[in-house]
Amino acid sequence: MGRAKSYCIAKREVWEAYKRVKANRGAAGVDGQSIEDFDRDLSKNLYRIWNRMSSGSYFPPPVRRVDIPKGDTGGTRPLGIPTVSDRIAQMVVRRHLEPILEPVFHRDSYGYRPGKSAHNALVMARQRCWAHDWVLDLDIKSFFDEIDWDLLMRAVRRHTDCPWVLLYLERWLRAPVSMPDGTLVGRERGTPQGAVVSPVLANLFLHYAFDLWMQREYPSIPFERYADDAICHCANEEQALELHQALGQRFEACRLRLHPEKTKTVGSVAKFRSTGA
Repeated sequence: MGRAKSYCIAKREVWEAYKRVKANRGAAGVDGQSIEDFDRDLSKNLYRIWNRMSSGSYFPPPVRRVDIPKGDTGGTRPLGIPTVSDRIAQMVVRRHLEPILEPVFHRDSYGYRPGKSAHNALVMARQRCWAHDWVLDLDIKSFFDEIDWDLLMRAVRRHTDCPWVLLYLERWLRAPVSMPDGTLVGRERGTPQGAVVSPVLANLFLHYAFDLWMQREYPSIPFERYADDAICHCANEEQALELHQALGQRFEACRLRLHPEKTKTVGSVAKFRSTGA
């Protein structure tokens, strides 16, 4: 049977993906199936995922959208919740990509990476703020919703030519969103925040759009990036303002926009003293 499959995906990979998804828990997707429901017929459900992925016949169901409160602003953040089965399938692909991409990623990229955390980013930011007088505190507007698919897949293909990885990534990107009222909405860009494979894709996109660009164009300016938030440490206000303008142009070229209210220059020592850091 294995020889008849279009793609060579080990059953063990599906099992390992399932264990990671179960450990992360998470809500049910559009089918209403919880982890506990999935476990009631575990062998059959895992075999179905493996069989469809190996044969090229796996098509992701719509992603259930929920809106969660966004800090103290009174706004909300949209999250996309895949089904349990889809989270497992995405984890199979994520497990394939992470060992390839992790050695490539910048040391000061801290978001959604093994062995790195927001706390690590804050510790480094605090140290650098005492050594640099100004920072550019930047935020990308609606980053996960605005990622350009063509640019993203171009980046993916620079690191893998695995046909089933490319096939399923493109299918996940195009999976419709199920809105709270049940209507299905198609998408033309972005990767749902909340999807299992989105963090590694987001980091890959910004690896090229920001990390390597900073390393090439402004090698004297250190930074810490956590997903789409970053702090760049500048020698003076003039350098911070220049970087702000240059990054605005850079992100426009990558079909993204800096958030006009959240992106700002500020004296770095004053910033951290004011927060008690």
